[in-house]
Amino acid sequence: MTVNQKNILSVRDMEREEIDRLLSAAAEFDRGNGTGHELDGKILAVLFFEPSTRTRMSFSSAMMRLGGKILNLGSVEATSIAKGETLSDTIRVVSGYADAIVLRHPKEGAARLASEVATVPVINGGDGAGQHPSQTLLDLYTIRESMPLSNIDIGLQGDLRYGRTVHSLAFALSKYNNVRIHTIAPEGLDFPASLKADLSELGVELICHDAVEECLPELDVLYVTRLQRERFPDPVAFDSYASTYRITPELLEIAKPNMIVLHPLPRVDEIDPRVDSLPCAKYFEQAHNGVPVRMAMLNEVMKS
Repeated sequence: MTVNQKNILSVRDMEREEIDRLLSAAAEFDRGNGTGHELDGKILAVLFFEPSTRTRMSFSSAMMRLGGKILNLGSVEATSIAKGETLSDTIRVVSGYADAIVLRHPKEGAARLASEVATVPVINGGDGAGQHPSQTLLDLYTIRESMPLSNIDIGLQGDLRYGRTVHSLAFALSKYNNVRIHTIAPEGLDFPASLKADLSELGVELICHDAVEECLPELDVLYVTRLQRERFPDPVAFDSYASTYRITPELLEIAKPNMIVLHPLPRVDEIDPRVDSLPCAKYFEQAHNGVPVRMAMLNEVMKS
């Protein structure tokens, strides 16, 4: 499925031209060039089977800023899903209530399954360790506001094995020229071998590092993700890795003057709060960019 078929499920499905068009549309909304009535009379169903703050609220904000309305699933425990209703049946029913669906689900592939039974457009709001296209688009938008998306070195740090945000971003960056991806992760949490093989086949230059200091002076973008304590059976090992992978102002002294630091949030303690006031810190701006980017996505799939 592609944007032109009125679903946004994965960046793997999207051509570079489609991505660039959405980013340019987001820039127009960001600059206040929308009417605020693009989706008057439209209803967006927000079906989240996992906790979320930024994705859920920014999609809701985006829809309201376009003049549309929101239909929230609410607590899963208060729905027929708790009675055993299948995802397919839920999607079929909700398709009759709304003009589009945003779905977040813990199972990889859930959004694609939903798109096969839905009678309205489906946007993937994150599925398991799979894809998170709206996060990827706002990541690309944030980078593009600071530099071109080609000819850059980007460092991806943290849990790269299970992190869907970095999986999606790596595939999206493969569509641009001369992007070098540096991975910085503890042993066992680097990109899965299958993902590395796919990216290599696409011509992406992947460079693995044990510590961010090894590549920091080369980077144009440092994308930090949290290490998840539940991935470490030994709490001592987690504490050791967490302290080693922490970004501090002192560490950033060796970075390029124009390098930017991104994070999909929520953060725990992988970025020192003192970094927040530095010019390179773009992660809160990144979160705010979710609104215009998701406005562009909603308008794309729902416009008449």
